[in-house]
Amino acid sequence: MNLRFSLNGEQTALDVSPWRRLLDVLREDLALTGTKEGCGEGECGACTVLVDGEAVCSCLVAAGQVEGREVRTVEGLGDGAVARAVREELVSFGGTQCGICTPGIAVCAVRALEREPDASRDRLRELLAGNICRCTGYQLIVDALECAAARGRGEGAE
Repeated sequence: MNLRFSLNGEQTALDVSPWRRLLDVLREDLALTGTKEGCGEGECGACTVLVDGEAVCSCLVAAGQVEGREVRTVEGLGDGAVARAVREELVSFGGTQCGICTPGIAVCAVRALEREPDASRDRLRELLAGNICRCTGYQLIVDALECAAARGRGEGAE
């Protein structure tokens, strides 16, 4: 299948089986290795990408399902204020320990804070549901996202 879709804002076309996992196409065919495979069963969130703005586990998406759609990976989060704040605060707070879950969490966090910049701590936890982290216990991640949200609102911004 000649698969055509928008990838991180760029039109992309490649010849792949429509049944291959989107995760494998991203990592193996397009060399976008930021998206990680954790469980391969849609349970951990490490492979989360945005398809038409919605968070999905790329290990559960057949490549043919993204025909004509917009896919945004961790590499495509860009350098906007929200993405930069999420990246910097995750590192600053130590919310990136082993790194397997970090790309999926970053994708979900940027999406969450772009949509709900005033999200409460409890709401941030809800918005990150589905992302499993075995290292941090989530406290550091939520602390980082609270700080990133405050920066986005201009509280303590540089």
